[in-house]
Amino acid sequence: MFTRSQRAEIDRFAAVSDVWGSFVNNCISSYNPGRHITIDEQLFPSKTRCTFLQYIASKPDKFGIKFWVACDLKSKYICNVLPYLGKDPSRPSEERLSESVVMKLIEPFMDKGRTVTTDNFFTSLSLAQRLRSRRTSILGTVNKIRREIPQSTRQKDQAEFTTTLTVHVAKRKKMVYVLSSMHTVIENEDTPKKKPNTVTKYNTTKCGVDVMDQMVREYSVRAPTRRWPVAVFYNMIDMAALNAYIVHKACTGVQERRVDFLIELAKELAKSHLSAKKAHKEEVRLQQPLTPSPGKRAKCLVKRQCIQNSASVRCFHWYKYTCGKCKKETPWECQACCDTDTADGLQEH
Repeated sequence: MFTRSQRAEIDRFAAVSDVWGSFVNNCISSYNPGRHITIDEQLFPSKTRCTFLQYIASKPDKFGIKFWVACDLKSKYICNVLPYLGKDPSRPSEERLSESVVMKLIEPFMDKGRTVTTDNFFTSLSLAQRLRSRRTSILGTVNKIRREIPQSTRQKDQAEFTTTLTVHVAKRKKMVYVLSSMHTVIENEDTPKKKPNTVTKYNTTKCGVDVMDQMVREYSVRAPTRRWPVAVFYNMIDMAALNAYIVHKACTGVQERRVDFLIELAKELAKSHLSAKKAHKEEVRLQQPLTPSPGKRAKCLVKRQCIQNSASVRCFHWYKYTCGKCKKETPWECQACCDTDTADGLQEH
């Protein structure tokens, strides 16, 4: 059995790789995404010390751990996610990082006629060819500095598949290149702006990951930490809670506020812990003597406002020190035990 330090030599994500792998497998197998899938990056805010911490100046939070995310456009369900751990020695040198990421994320959902929407970091003609061979289309902006753009437009003898390259001048001195393998004909809309149909389709399908990131940030369990595995675990919990809400809504058809669902989810997850804690308290109480005997003086443990009061006797039920204000006459019961006709009183005590 390898230790964590030994596993970290071959896997930088070894501290949470087992839990993370189970989470990703459950995300893939628990939901069938729609036709359009958006792929983009997510920067989880963190300043922990790790070798793969990223700095992105364009993000609101400059430092963080970067994840590649594939998200369903309609429901914002997280279909697949990969952490960015730096240079991958297993990736072939001739393969681009962007193509490798897209192929890994979309692999479980290929051969179904879906469309992948990407930004100019991922989109390329070679990626479009690889996806087309797996019955998957691509729609995304292209970086104008790519050398393959003018070469591909000049070649007339390519009959393998059809791609369209749209050059749209949205503003003065601002040209946008949109590569699409799902459109065979480019048409302008009947609107004053005369936008091409490829640009309009891209604008409606590019926001999947961004909206998902906003939803995750709105209700988050994130807390300050200096340990990167804990930060990754926080992000995993946030994404799992969002996926659980989407699956619950799809299965039941109940329109419920997400905050209400998250509160009920937290209560259900904590129910087993509270039951075990209550059983442990009961076991401790049965092991204690039934007749409380005055011992050393201590602080009252019944109410917060009585914490400075001294007490020499213990409660009959919970065996906690009880001051005169919180104590009943006989037997030696604290006021909380006498007033617990409901379960809420016992939980507070």
